[in-house]
Amino acid sequence: MKSPFFAPGAAFRFSRLTLAMLACCGTTLPITSYADTSDRANEDTEVMVVVGKMPEAPLSSATQSISVVDAEVLKARGAKDLASALSMVAGVDIASGGDGGPASSVPALWGLREFDAFLLVVDDVPAGGAFTPALVSLSLQNVERIEVIKGAAPVSYGATSFVGVIHVKHYAAGEGPTKISAAVGTESSARVAFTTPLSASGDAWQHSVSFDAEKQHLAGTRHGFERLHGLYRGGAEFGGGQFNLDLDISSVDQAPGSPHPREGKTLTPRVPLDANHNPRNAKLDEDRQQLSLAYERDTALGRSVSRLAYTRTQNDNARGFLREGFADDGVTVNADGYSQEIERTEIYFDSHFVSKLNPQMTLVWGVDVNHGDGSQHSNNFEYAVAVDGHNAPAWQSLPIDEQTYLDDKRTFSGVYGNLVWDITDRWRIDAGLRFNHTKETRAGHETDFTGQSPEMIVNETVSETDTRFSGALSSSYRLWQSQQDYVTLYGGYRNSFKPAAIDFGPEAETELLMPEDATSLEIGLRGQNYGGALRWDLAAFDMKFNNLVVSQAVNGLPTLINAGDEHFKGIEAEAQWRLNDAFTLLGSYAWHETKFADYERLFDGVPFQLSGNYLEMSPKHLAALGLRYGKSQGLHAHLDVNYVGEVYLNKRNTASATGYTVFDAGVGYTMNNWDVNLDLYNASNERNPSAESELGDAQYYLQPKRSVWLTVNYLFD
Repeated sequence: MKSPFFAPGAAFRFSRLTLAMLACCGTTLPITSYADTSDRANEDTEVMVVVGKMPEAPLSSATQSISVVDAEVLKARGAKDLASALSMVAGVDIASGGDGGPASSVPALWGLREFDAFLLVVDDVPAGGAFTPALVSLSLQNVERIEVIKGAAPVSYGATSFVGVIHVKHYAAGEGPTKISAAVGTESSARVAFTTPLSASGDAWQHSVSFDAEKQHLAGTRHGFERLHGLYRGGAEFGGGQFNLDLDISSVDQAPGSPHPREGKTLTPRVPLDANHNPRNAKLDEDRQQLSLAYERDTALGRSVSRLAYTRTQNDNARGFLREGFADDGVTVNADGYSQEIERTEIYFDSHFVSKLNPQMTLVWGVDVNHGDGSQHSNNFEYAVAVDGHNAPAWQSLPIDEQTYLDDKRTFSGVYGNLVWDITDRWRIDAGLRFNHTKETRAGHETDFTGQSPEMIVNETVSETDTRFSGALSSSYRLWQSQQDYVTLYGGYRNSFKPAAIDFGPEAETELLMPEDATSLEIGLRGQNYGGALRWDLAAFDMKFNNLVVSQAVNGLPTLINAGDEHFKGIEAEAQWRLNDAFTLLGSYAWHETKFADYERLFDGVPFQLSGNYLEMSPKHLAALGLRYGKSQGLHAHLDVNYVGEVYLNKRNTASATGYTVFDAGVGYTMNNWDVNLDLYNASNERNPSAESELGDAQYYLQPKRSVWLTVNYLFD
């Protein structure tokens, strides 16, 4: 692993190979024009979606709430990360940064902001599915579309998701634009990207490649990240079927910032805004490599689809957090930190058939395995730091108090079947059942170095196996249709479960928590009107959750526990209206009520029943409004307004943060093959709490400060 690059005067380092390939490709490719792309007004108005492992189908017949964000929308929105890409999706609230580092994010769907409550899928492979979503390495370069499926996916992906699936789909091998882009932003930030198909349309081996490199300096000192990412996609007809290969490699070096502590009911004024209390040379560095192979062909049983993905991730971390009730003299020990190495191996295998039983009935049936093997080694220490962080010591110079080791092996496997029955051309029933088998073995030990001689105080191995069914039953009925316009009623029931998450923190947490499980109901209406110019969706949900895994400080150290029962319900609405061939209006609103149903917890040694209290950092109201202007050539612009309502900062609901509104805007000009954009994010510079740390007790990451980016794109043939 490499050290962070944010020392004074450090330069942004690009891979020489990447730059050489950019230069060579950029000087040999023929030029085309942005005018060659068609206007949105002339596109086919039928939106197609892929739900789980089902065949592609029209959105009008989908049996659950789905939002689609395509490449043109991402471009028009000036999307630079997952938060900006999904800013108009109803009920989705994504905080940039978090405990995963400044290159990561903390998504919330259906009002639940837990790091493993949703599933991230990239090109049909669960990204981090055996452990936690792989958000740090996620790249939006050369993305064709993002599908956000609300609710659990208990059949297709088994023990992996409760509140939704975010599926990022890149252009297929040999497809997509050939484009180079470069951007500069505030705080000496920069970004370059290049993507191109490498084959002609008639070539047997279709393949394409994309590279992107990014550097961001963020608010405060010693805070930012650098990311290098490359994706190769190839495919060819083979043995009567289609073979595909993906190779995805990323390297991310992060210099973490610090969350802001709360004391009493408010964020403490004792700490300056954006102060960094991490030890000097703090880092959250990650290298990730993934190879994915897929093969599909027609058989007597139907279309056979098999996929195998192998992923290796290495993390090299060093960081620290202020203690509760910290001293502010800069001399007294007031912070705890750790240096850590994490290694994870993930193997995902799926093989299924798409069997056409008759013209109205399709059965998808198969088996999948999601295996993870991870370990962490930590050296824990304490130190003193001033409240403004100016005298932070180098972590390499600090004596070690304790060493911990943890190894976790988990395998989620299942046999599943999903039947889609088109009873009529208006009425669809979707029924799925899955038999799950999960096994987890965890071993850990902890050695204390504070006494006269090292003492091993934890040395334990535990194992647990679970088998159970999960399933879903849903339906859609087209109430009205006139040519491409329609109104569809949909709804469904889902039952899902998942073994408790592991966060690979600095402790030897050998206890296996109880599995999480949830049942949910959803009902909704979606429609398309005015010749496809207006698309809208309105949905309501109700979810009962058991054994939610939450973070809690025990003896001043972070740990995970089960949190009894919770009840989530809400209403979500979104719409997109193409007013004419230049203007598009977008809007969304969500009302969420997320409450503890039965959860008793100790506070200062006194039991407290939290039933009826709201979950922390879960806003009741979310709203967004966006306006787009532009054609394929000439001037284009966008304006986005996002409102996040008041949230409680703690489980007792004694501390809260007011709601806030974020304004993003951009303007650009397209001329032939050139496209220039100027984008402004968080124009009003709102710095409200957006995510709670699960490592620093009662500490909160803030909304990123205002930033400006100038981007130049050049389109080739």
